[in-house]
Amino acid sequence: MSHPVLDSRRAAVVTGAASGIGLAACLRFAELGMPVCLVDVSDEALKPALDRVAERTTAHGAQAVAIAADVSNAAEMDAAAATVEDRLGPVGVLMNNAVTRTGGGVWARPEDWRQALAVNFWGVLHGVNAFVPRMIEQGEPALVINCGSKQGITNPPGNAAYNVTKSAVKTYTEALQHELRNTEGCRVSAHLLVPGWTTTGDRPHAPGAWLPDQVVERMEASLRAGDFYIVCPDNEVTPEMDRARILWGAGDITENRPPLSRWHPDWKDAFAAFVPPE
Repeated sequence: MSHPVLDSRRAAVVTGAASGIGLAACLRFAELGMPVCLVDVSDEALKPALDRVAERTTAHGAQAVAIAADVSNAAEMDAAAATVEDRLGPVGVLMNNAVTRTGGGVWARPEDWRQALAVNFWGVLHGVNAFVPRMIEQGEPALVINCGSKQGITNPPGNAAYNVTKSAVKTYTEALQHELRNTEGCRVSAHLLVPGWTTTGDRPHAPGAWLPDQVVERMEASLRAGDFYIVCPDNEVTPEMDRARILWGAGDITENRPPLSRWHPDWKDAFAAFVPPE
């Protein structure tokens, strides 16, 4: 299925691009013939990633560039947008993927909470503010993909700071799409990528997890179908279970259940009622 953006050969910009889902997305965009800009805070990590992406862009007559920038710094993201426009031309895809797991529970250090919010939420907002006005001005179809998490929806116990940031990204992306859809002449759409358990970084691959390539494959198919929510299963959690967990979470509010009951050791008996029959 052709797509007016993915097949347009306009530039793709990806943050958190040096590894994991970000790098897999860069490689896929390059394979589609798009010029690609890799943005990451680590200049050293960008070098091998750029080599891999450039091999594919060159094969398709396109270019790849890397920019070391901190997404939590608005000025650095503004400078990155100007550089991309100058070197690669109009941007068709912005993927705000940069993330940190720094944070922790409710009593984690305030500075760790601030770091989590600075990267995971403010990094998305800075990316949108730096690139999207330029994308709107093009008058051409374009895509914004913000990387959320199931933890921002189902809120499991553990890293509360991470959950809060990803919940904020979900809410912000929903509001962004509403704003874009109701802006006269705007042809930019926003989408929320919600990965499941995915092996990223240097961690050994677990049998229950998906690989980044699988997430990107699902993302591309969903974008071509016009989906806003791109919820990825994995090898342990089915789409049916994802839907049931989300419904159960909503039920905690509408039926006044104790918070986090779906994560209690005995939650599965009650949860089973939400799983659609086979």
